[in-house]
Amino acid sequence: MSISKKYGRTFHYPFSPGTSSDDRINYDYWQHISALQTVLHTEKLDGENNCLSRHGVFARSHAAPTTSPWTRQLRERWALLKNDLGDYEIFGENLYAIHSIQYPLINEHYYVFAIRELDKWLSWDETIFIAAMFDLPTVPVIEKATDLTDQKNFESKLLSLVKEESVFGSIDVQTGKACSREGIVTRNLQQYSVDDFEKNVFKYVRRGHVKTDEHWTRNWKRAPLKFESDVDTGKR
Repeated sequence: MSISKKYGRTFHYPFSPGTSSDDRINYDYWQHISALQTVLHTEKLDGENNCLSRHGVFARSHAAPTTSPWTRQLRERWALLKNDLGDYEIFGENLYAIHSIQYPLINEHYYVFAIRELDKWLSWDETIFIAAMFDLPTVPVIEKATDLTDQKNFESKLLSLVKEESVFGSIDVQTGKACSREGIVTRNLQQYSVDDFEKNVFKYVRRGHVKTDEHWTRNWKRAPLKFESDVDTGKR
């Protein structure tokens, strides 16, 4: 039995090309989005979904805390926070290990994208506030959308955003060249029930994003932070 409930599977937009055979698609996404007041387009970062709760640090499975080598630093940080977490479950993207994209401009390895408290997902403002209490940064907000009446305009704007580079710079690990961001996660600005997750969170992922293979966990590399890269290249 799981210690806690894992992060819900985020449904893809119907026009998201980066789907695999086990992904789910929300064909009714516009019905759900148009019922909301404001949504945020946040950057989908290329890392591992890690949860910090009073019970430990978890990856996708919440049956037991993770012990992977690329979460060691995060587990050390969790040890300093665990007694203050209470019912908060903090979900973030762990960029400590390089996956398919390297980010040359990151200042941290862990970026919060959602916080769950019992049966609800907290609003974005609450998420920012609580993350700041624990000295944790949040994922970049690309755009706030309040006009949710024109589906064609909404899709056109989203498709233009996913073509841009990451806020943190984005380098394709295979080619060594600049590439577009992995994708966009759209979420309701306000809080919502855990049971209504699929009606409040949506994602777009670029085609052919994954460049890792089955040997990734044996050959993984630590992602350097921006100040470390600056030192390596002699920049100040």
